[in-house]
Amino acid sequence: MLKNPWWVVVGAVLGLLVGNGAIMHFTFGVLLKPIGEEFGWSRGTVSMAMVIGLVCTGLMTPLVGILVDRYGIRRVALPFITLFALIVAAASLTPAVPAVFIAIYGLMGLAAAGQTPLIYSKSIVATFDDRRGLALGIAMAGVGLGVALVPQFTQALIGVVGWRGAYVGLGIITVLFAVPAVAFLVREPDRALAAVTGEAPKVLPGLTGREALKTKYFWLLVVPFFALAMAANGTITHVVPLLTDRGVSPQMATTALSMAGLSLIAGRLLAGWLLDRMFAPYVAVVFIVTPLIGIMLLMSTHDTTMATVATILMGLGIGAEVDLIAFFISRYLGLRSFGEIYGYLFAIFMLANGIGPFVMGVSFDKAGSYVPVLWVFAGGLVLAAALILMMGPYVYPSKQDLARRKLAVQEA
Repeated sequence: MLKNPWWVVVGAVLGLLVGNGAIMHFTFGVLLKPIGEEFGWSRGTVSMAMVIGLVCTGLMTPLVGILVDRYGIRRVALPFITLFALIVAAASLTPAVPAVFIAIYGLMGLAAAGQTPLIYSKSIVATFDDRRGLALGIAMAGVGLGVALVPQFTQALIGVVGWRGAYVGLGIITVLFAVPAVAFLVREPDRALAAVTGEAPKVLPGLTGREALKTKYFWLLVVPFFALAMAANGTITHVVPLLTDRGVSPQMATTALSMAGLSLIAGRLLAGWLLDRMFAPYVAVVFIVTPLIGIMLLMSTHDTTMATVATILMGLGIGAEVDLIAFFISRYLGLRSFGEIYGYLFAIFMLANGIGPFVMGVSFDKAGSYVPVLWVFAGGLVLAAALILMMGPYVYPSKQDLARRKLAVQEA
């Protein structure tokens, strides 16, 4: 095991480069058309596989979190990653039966729960204390890099070996990047704390999952992150048709969406840097208000430049979510059942990701406009900002925070 703690961050970046989002979710749009054309399936039929896959990931993640808390990261993650890669590769064998394709994605979604940010966040929050925010921000930027690079890799594979060969290639790169990252770079939490404190604790500090569910802190996190995920992801998903409906050219609308992807990476890095320097609820409010401003701009502007700015603001909100969830859990609920608690919040996050685009579509179908649901999103973000400010002081502060408190008491 390498001693420098930043190797854990390197491992997380490599692992998340081929995480569940990059491999299963964001390549789907690239694969959808060639699959539909070969089998003559509608896009709705093909897309149902992704819906089932995401639901299965959300349902399975809390169980993976419980297993990781009980048996350790490697014992759980390595089999799940291997199984995930095999199922991805097995999608290349899909017959002309929609139910089989959908079932494959359901199984893929279950295995993908072991290749989410949960695995890597648990190791990072145990390895880092004072620089925890920055470490999380850099690590979670691996997701953004995966979203930017893996779909391009997939498209290149389709051009050379077809969509079936692309699935095999995705399975191979998952093993090549994630397995060594978890096996050699990601630390087990008890060993990570031992490296920091000099002694491995028998029980990690913090609440059990059952205890966490009874606290105000857990529920004060549920509503804000649900509202943020639903608003930001729902709006981003429909931003191209929303902008083109307002007279923005398809090319400019797509460019705005690409800028949102870049701001996603920037949001994760900026949130991580700020978390080490500011009180976490204040940082969260910043990243709740930015998509709120973006929504208000989208409802009012027909200007291409302002629409692009609005989309970038939405991307910043999406980019900060995963960093903030991990950081809040570590400071308010502790590390003891970090995996289980993260699993619950990640499942809620996935649910919100699905509901947001759906209600946007319903709004347009029923009212002929996205504006009604955008007002609902805006109200939810205002509520989210108010609730997150009710969190209060950290329950599990860093050593640096404790030293500041001690100094303040002495000076008083």
